[in-house]
Amino acid sequence: MQISELAKRCGVSTHALRHYERLGLLQPMRHDNGYREYSEAMRREVVFIAMSRKVGFSLSAIAEQLPAYRAGRLSIAHMVESLHGRVAEIDQQIVDLNTMRAEVVSHAAWLQAQEKKKSPPPPPSHPPRKRKTP
Repeated sequence: MQISELAKRCGVSTHALRHYERLGLLQPMRHDNGYREYSEAMRREVVFIAMSRKVGFSLSAIAEQLPAYRAGRLSIAHMVESLHGRVAEIDQQIVDLNTMRAEVVSHAAWLQAQEKKKSPPPPPSHPPRKRKTP
């Protein structure tokens, strides 16, 4: 199948497929006219790559697993273990982001406090009352 059909069937862009090829993740056959020809087995590989990217695996990590996936040696137990490792990474990112968020909120509060120290008191909300003269 050609690149446009593969992209459509896998839900990825042709740009992504060309990128995967440049990185050596995919190696389609080439016709004399330069067109790429993708096999059905490559469709499975693209789905594996796309699903792995969707959950946040890097292309280099995917490249390490792809030979075992192609050869049928990548067990479900190993994939589940990798996914649990990814969950741990995400959990750590959440902790790190929450820490950073608290720092940002703290800095904003400090800056607001500094601004209040510098600014003059606000004017009264209504003008002073005039006294009645007898």
